[in-house]
Amino acid sequence: MTPKASIEVEGKTVEEAIKKALQELKLPRNKVKIEVLSEEVKGLFGMPGAKPAKVRVSVIKNKENT
Repeated sequence: MTPKASIEVEGKTVEEAIKKALQELKLPRNKVKIEVLSEEVKGLFGMPGAKPAKVRVSVIKNKENT
């Protein structure tokens, strides 16, 4: 089984989404490429309409391992 090359993760903030992705991939931040797909949107005065942040985290391929 080969590890996933990239995953998309949502979180309350961009930083939370990145942390979740790194935990899932079990990799340090310097071994991945992080793409912010959408930033979180907060609902006005706590009203509905808030949207989570979404990031795509891709494993950086090591040229020695390809």
